Amino acid sequence: MGRIIRATSGKTLTTTPVFDSYWRFAAARQDLFMRRIRGEPPPWTTDPIIAAHRFTNAYRAADRVSQYLIRNVIYEGDTSAEEVFFRTILFKLFNRIDTWKLLVEQLGETPSWRDFEFERYARVLDSAYARGSRLYSAAYIMPSPPFGNARKHRNHLHLLDRMMRDGAPLRVGRASSLQGVYEILRGYPSLGDFLAFQFAIDLNYSEIVDFSEMSFVVAGPGARDGVAKCFSDTSGMTEAEVITHIAATAAEEFSRLGLQFQKLGGKRPLQLIDCQNLFCEVSKYARVAHPEFYGASGRTRIKQKFSANYAALPQFYPPKWGIVVAEETKNPSSPEQLSDVSQLSLSFVHPAG
Repeated sequence: MGRIIRATSGKTLTTTPVFDSYWRFAAARQDLFMRRIRGEPPPWTTDPIIAAHRFTNAYRAADRVSQYLIRNVIYEGDTSAEEVFFRTILFKLFNRIDTWKLLVEQLGETPSWRDFEFERYARVLDSAYARGSRLYSAAYIMPSPPFGNARKHRNHLHLLDRMMRDGAPLRVGRASSLQGVYEILRGYPSLGDFLAFQFAIDLNYSEIVDFSEMSFVVAGPGARDGVAKCFSDTSGMTEAEVITHIAATAAEEFSRLGLQFQKLGGKRPLQLIDCQNLFCEVSKYARVAHPEFYGASGRTRIKQKFSANYAALPQFYPPKWGIVVAEETKNPSSPEQLSDVSQLSLSFVHPAG
């Protein structure tokens, strides 16, 4: 019989052994991340599953692609809401750093709505596709919107053009909640529940809107699978309700298990989006740690293997969060240079106002 957790709604959650692994995984994965940015030499974890397989960070905003988006796309270039929206959605439709760099290189400038020409952008992507270049990240399944083109990337450019001409940036800027941003995006073809939520989170990194990440969540397929593995009974609670309760009680759960979780900047706790992602990751982790729990997907192995990366991990977060990077890491390119690593630390300051 699992542990019974009473939610604020009065409903109960019955845990499985995977639930404790959820918290242990979160602490261990964050510890690995902090060891890396401090420039410590490997091994960065004593967890054999984390050491052998690739998992995303505990904090979504700390992942490599999110970091590139925040630093090099959102906060670099024209700061008008229209241009920030255009750059953010263009980047996220492909969610691949190399595709963004390709556009910048071939266009000879940072992509912008002001200078957007559909055929010019499409030809850059056409040529890359013809050379066999991969345009899309494997992180999300990106369905093609129904605009009649044979190539998905052309349909996505049409989608972005539609959003801009519809005044989506202005409507997003006027939204009264994170859910409101989500609902605007959800109204466009091919942007289902999960993608619309992910894009809303990305736009919320910018200055266009500023809503709490604790205010709204949508569970993706992986997170739903993780919830199914962590709880044998949820008393009819939706996955979003489960995630909301779990995020609110994170400090208690870490304490119960004697875990020291390193908050981002020393102050920022896990948000709903982070807990959502962690359910997805623990679903994968459980395939090895708890193979007796099949979940909804029925998958039994973790495809991606971990390989040590000694590249620098410069950190940059939305300034409104008040997380200050004290010193950029100069991580070595090889293990032999580890003795020369300089340190990086994150601190939290209250944003002005």
